[in-house]
Amino acid sequence: MIEIPTELPADLVPMAWLLGVWEGTGVIDYETGDHHFTGEFSHRVSFSHDGGSSLNYSADAWIGEGDHRSLLVSELGYWRLSRPQTEAEAGPALLPARTAGPQRTAEDVEALRNAEGGFDIDVALVHSDGISELYLGQIRGPRIDIATDAVIRPAGAKAYTAASRMYGLVDAHLLWAWDVAALGGGLASHASARLAKVQ
Repeated sequence: MIEIPTELPADLVPMAWLLGVWEGTGVIDYETGDHHFTGEFSHRVSFSHDGGSSLNYSADAWIGEGDHRSLLVSELGYWRLSRPQTEAEAGPALLPARTAGPQRTAEDVEALRNAEGGFDIDVALVHSDGISELYLGQIRGPRIDIATDAVIRPAGAKAYTAASRMYGLVDAHLLWAWDVAALGGGLASHASARLAKVQ
């Protein structure tokens, strides 16, 4: 059962089932050129909120165990419903809101439903290796499908051009799959994991 905190801003209610800390294991399976990457990894994902209109996201993945454990990736980001910002919201940068406005309501959010009955979302992520991604997609009940609209890489980063991700709540577990186009390869299955809520 999904519990929605009473203090949750209306914009976050469609994503409420993500809130918490999730841990588990996953599998890497990606082939590019003459190399096939395979292995198991441990994963920790956190979704939280600070009263604003987006979910805060952090994730870390490691390969190996004990003294032989090494970090594969660390990600930070924000998940939000796709909608125009109003004059009553701060931004961009440090610019304050231009007007005072009423708090957004469940009716305001309901008006954002798309033709498929879900909600369009934006997900902005930055990886510990400097790569940034902007994903666009939708959340429909306990399922999320997103794909990169933009990938930005530092000059020294390895080739990485596109990705798509799927998240779902199945039997009280967070399941996800991540497809990537990396190291000269096309978009293909890359990794998946099954995580249990720990907090």
